[in-house]
Amino acid sequence: MKHLLAILSAAILPFGGASAETPGHKAALNAKVTLVYQHELPNVPGKSLKGVMVEYGPGGYSPGHTHARSAFIYATVLEGAIRSQVNDGPETVYEAGQNFSELPGDRHGVSANASQTKPARLLAVFVVDTDDKALTTPFD
Repeated sequence: MKHLLAILSAAILPFGGASAETPGHKAALNAKVTLVYQHELPNVPGKSLKGVMVEYGPGGYSPGHTHARSAFIYATVLEGAIRSQVNDGPETVYEAGQNFSELPGDRHGVSANASQTKPARLLAVFVVDTDDKALTTPFD
């Protein structure tokens, strides 16, 4: 576990393209999500590390979503401020340099730029089953 945390810490460096609307779901607004790296973990068979850059323009947001059932996520705000709510927890604003995590099965109800005038960026580092391809699934 200590080695895995070291890998996660080292991965805090900085899917492709802008989000599209899924029928029956609220579309993302002024948001871009990009898979920036992926690497199988040689000492943890069947697991991979995936880095996802989420960029929000002013007022941008993503619809409520869940992640792959196997996903443990550690997110760090790189620029601006991100408004987030996981499960039934409080809605929280994270500033650049702050971070939060999500556990397998968590529901991410709010993910948005906290500013209507400035951009925001975060890096989400996933530890996930290598075979999991869909990292995010929107919900109503």
